[in-house]
Amino acid sequence: MAAARRIGLVICPDFDFMGLAVTSPFQVANRYAGEQVYDVQLLSEFGGPVPSALGAEIATRPLPEPDAFDTLLVAAGINIPAPSPGLVAYLRAAAQSARRLAGLCLGAFILAEAGLLNGRRATTHWHFAPQFRERYPACRLDIDKIYVADGTIWTSAGMSAGIDLAVGMVERDHGRELAQRVARGLVMEHRRAGGQAQHSALLAVDARTDRIQGVLAHARQNLRRPLTTEDLATFACLSPRQFTRLFRAETGLSPAKAIETLRVEAAKLMLEQSRLPIEEIAAEVGLGNRERMRRSFLRVHGEVPRAIRRAAGPLAVV
Repeated sequence: MAAARRIGLVICPDFDFMGLAVTSPFQVANRYAGEQVYDVQLLSEFGGPVPSALGAEIATRPLPEPDAFDTLLVAAGINIPAPSPGLVAYLRAAAQSARRLAGLCLGAFILAEAGLLNGRRATTHWHFAPQFRERYPACRLDIDKIYVADGTIWTSAGMSAGIDLAVGMVERDHGRELAQRVARGLVMEHRRAGGQAQHSALLAVDARTDRIQGVLAHARQNLRRPLTTEDLATFACLSPRQFTRLFRAETGLSPAKAIETLRVEAAKLMLEQSRLPIEEIAAEVGLGNRERMRRSFLRVHGEVPRAIRRAAGPLAVV
């Protein structure tokens, strides 16, 4: 039996309890693997009880030698962290020996403060992206992803995205089959790959007035049809030019981009919840064929349909 990989979760004062959920995939992996493949420990800079944002405390161990862990996960508090020089120095040393370091949500700020994200791709919570970019211009922030793995450094967009990150690590360590079992064991809707967006694309397609909301409802019910700008303008009783201007003002999108997004989201749902072949789904939502659907998915989600279908588990076929 191989030695269990040691996983250390470093927590900071005022941490969010949701951040502890990142340990669950490793614990579930132990159960499904039938042996202890991960040894998870809670750490803090000095050890002892650490207060959460709710006031409750959790017991931790002090930071061990920097080379003691296979993977170190760093969870910050609910506000932008100000890590101590000691923690920053420790993480720099750990980066030389640990196989992986990960910043969960605002933990990315701590890794960046240690200089570990310079020249790397990373993500963090979308709400704090402006401050992150201002403080750490040397990092290539990719705010559209739920998690990013760049070499030995991983980052997640939020606390719940940390669970996806952890399942991604299980897959990297032990393969897709165990990762899928872990995801199902955690009753995850599906295992989200890191390339997926922080928000559902549907959240970006909304309107203020009844007129444009009516157009969107009409489009959702008729995705198989061409739905050209001229068609939609006629439905809205406007000229194409007037309609395009009003539509963009309300949604921030061109009519063509909005329709593509609606089609992709409808197709995504069918990929995850049905056994229909990809060609049939493409025709059903008005994306035409497999190749056109693939290009649309890359534009909207940054992933191809096959990847989303695989992440959904064994129900679907490709």
